[in-house]
Amino acid sequence: MRQVAERAGVSAKTVSRVVNKDRYVSDDVRARVEQAIKDLQYTPNLLARTFRFGRDPAIGLAVPDISDPFFAAVTHTVEQVARGRGVATFVTSLGTDGSLERAGVEALLGRQVAGLISTPVSGDQSYLEPWKSRTSLVFIDRPPRKLTADTVVEDDVGGARQAIAHLIGHGHRRIAYIGDELGIATTRRRLEGYRTALRDAGLDADENLIRFAGAGGIEAGEQAAALLDTPDPPTAIFSSNPKCSIAIVPALQNLDRTDVALVSFGDFPLASSLRPALTVVDQDPEELGRFAANRLFDRIDDPNRRLRRLTVLPVRLVERDSCSGGRFS
Repeated sequence: MRQVAERAGVSAKTVSRVVNKDRYVSDDVRARVEQAIKDLQYTPNLLARTFRFGRDPAIGLAVPDISDPFFAAVTHTVEQVARGRGVATFVTSLGTDGSLERAGVEALLGRQVAGLISTPVSGDQSYLEPWKSRTSLVFIDRPPRKLTADTVVEDDVGGARQAIAHLIGHGHRRIAYIGDELGIATTRRRLEGYRTALRDAGLDADENLIRFAGAGGIEAGEQAAALLDTPDPPTAIFSSNPKCSIAIVPALQNLDRTDVALVSFGDFPLASSLRPALTVVDQDPEELGRFAANRLFDRIDDPNRRLRRLTVLPVRLVERDSCSGGRFS
């Protein structure tokens, strides 16, 4: 770094600022330093920076399942934002077993990351209280329990209300709800939106039409088939997440049910390529990841800055063809 500083005619501290993407460096100085870095083929010693500052030039990201299309998109965007800051991202999948959350999260925090973005899967995040004083925390998709921290969620209630109102507008009155687990905050909020939309339309929620498919929505297809086999089956199904939807579509195909409408909370690859194309509530995971990452760096840069703790991002209904009948193929 000293050699780079000498070549560029600046101090070592200025070189450090350029390397760390500090915005308070003039364009001329930045260009001279970057040219010197290129000429000398200088690579910052990340290990030395770790010892000096007491933490990695990295952030952590803990999500339920990195293979889930929604969380994969969130992860990709968080990594892009971090990379633009010259910061690495350590990622872990927590799974759906809440008893394993603490070990997975603390394994990331044990690397002395500068901050953590996490999606809670357990019912208690109070174990993070001791970490708050030295590590910035942002929660996404679901708020933490027994802990106060920055949280970014989608408008689950409003999105579900919009989806059910859309189905009612197509003449459906027997509308089923299929979610994964009631213990998950997003499932509860979307069920609240489902009930509210029915009530707004003067309809009673039939508890027999509300089903839960277990962790990861593994039983969503079976639940859909069971609902359609009842004496008074639903004419439409609202799926509370993409994993449930991915299981429900082939179940409808196998039953050759051309008369059942379907709306998914959350888009997923090929949803628009199905026949009929699937109507979805679009969560915009890229915007969620971008907002969360920027909020995390805001907290890292200025821990005492006054910022709103809870942010609810809007969602939108993407109308396709699956609410007006048609064979899934």
